[in-house]
Parts: sequence; C-alpha cells; structure tokens
Amino acid sequence: MQTQLGLVHFWQQGDLVTHATAILLLLLSVGSWALIVGRFARQLRINLACDRAPEAFWQARNLHDALAAIDAADRTGLFADMARAGAHARDSYDSESGLGAGVSLSDALTRSLRNRMLAAQASLETGLTFLASVGSTAPFIGLFGTVWGIYHALIALSGSTSVVLDKVAGPVGEALIMTAAGLFVAIPAVLAYNALTRANRLVMAQLDGFAHDLHAYFTTGARRPASADSSAQAAAATPTLARQGA
Repeated sequence: MQTQLGLVHFWQQGDLVTHATAILLLLLSVGSWALIVGRFARQLRINLACDRAPEAFWQARNLHDALAAIDAADRTGLFADMARAGAHARDSYDSESGLGAGVSLSDALTRSLRNRMLAAQASLETGLTFLASVGSTAPFIGLFGTVWGIYHALIALSGSTSVVLDKVAGPVGEALIMTAAGLFVAIPAVLAYNALTRANRLVMAQLDGFAHDLHAYFTTGARRPASADSSAQAAAATPTLARQGA
C-alpha cells in the first residue's frame, strides 16, 4: 500500500487540471529560485561596492583618477555611473541649450544625479515584482489544487454505502500535496522579497549620501563635512534626490 501511494501514483491518477496546476507551481518555483540566487549573488557585489567605491573615489588625487578608481572598485556600476553623470553634467553645463540653458549649475547637477538615482532604484528593484507575485499567488494556486483533490474524493464516494480507503486516499493525498507545494513555492519567495527590499533601502540611502557629496564637490569643489555625511547615512530609506523628483 505504501508503494502504491507515492508521488508517481498521485501523478498518474491526476487529470489535466491537476497536472497543469502542478506544472505551474513547478515553473514558479524554478523561476523564483533562479531569481533569488541571481539577486543575492548580485547583492554581495553591491555590498562590496558600497564599502569600497565611495572611498576609492574620494581618496584619488584628481577627478580623472577618481573616476578610474571608482570604475575599478564598483563592478555593479551604481556608484561609478553616478559619479560620471555628475562629471558630465558639470562639464556640459556651459554648452547647454534649449530649456536647460536657464538653470543653474546646482539645478543641472541635481537633475542629472536624480535621474541616475531613479535608474539605480529601477535596477535594484528588478525581479521584486515577480517574487511578490509568486509569494502572494502560489498559496492560492495550491489551494485550488487542494479543492480539486477534495472534489475528486467526493466524486469517488458518491454512490458508495461505505467509505473505501482506496477510493479516497488518492484524492485526499493529492489535495494535501498541492497545499504543501503551494507553501513550498510561496515561503522562499516572500522571505527573499523582504530581505532584498531591506537591502535595497540601505543601498539607496548610501547612494543618496554619495549623490549629495558629489553635488557639493561639483558645485563648490569640496566634499561635505563629516557630520553631514553621518547624517545622510542615518536618513530615511527614500532618497532625498528621488523625493525632489516626485
């Protein structure tokens, strides 16, 4: 009896709806795990860039060396692209034409750095919508399979005067497996979504502080005082430059 009621037995007795539900859960699980592994590997590189890139930039002797140093220290490009965007905004300020010609250097730098902040935020949030969708829908997909299995058990009992274990064990086992499969897919996706969301808030706070340092450097030629740096690191998760663009 134990050999007959294995996973292969449940699969063989399932119908098209059961097979489609199981395949859908399998695809969601494979997709979410592939995304989780890739995102956490990238998060490790981002954490290294947060530790090395700003200091590599500020320890350089001149802007040219600083841009080269931050390119070498930042494999993700988040901090390096922001530094280059600020340098490009300052170098091209005098040659601006059209509507942008009437703004000050400070406003031009703010616009350029804000755009880089928004691009970095969009890059950091890649895949989070999929994880959130998997975490919220997978339990209900499993619940649908559970309901379908119970329906099969009731159909098997219809017309019988007594409960026969062979007729109900398969559909009930199928229902329980679908419930477990839905939870197995949803729980890792939810945990990964929460962890990556928190990590993104910390990274965006550091990018916001670096953007303010760049703004001060390109407008006045000096980095902000250390007290201002520490206050920027303790700021809220929503970047200041991003809030200005809202």
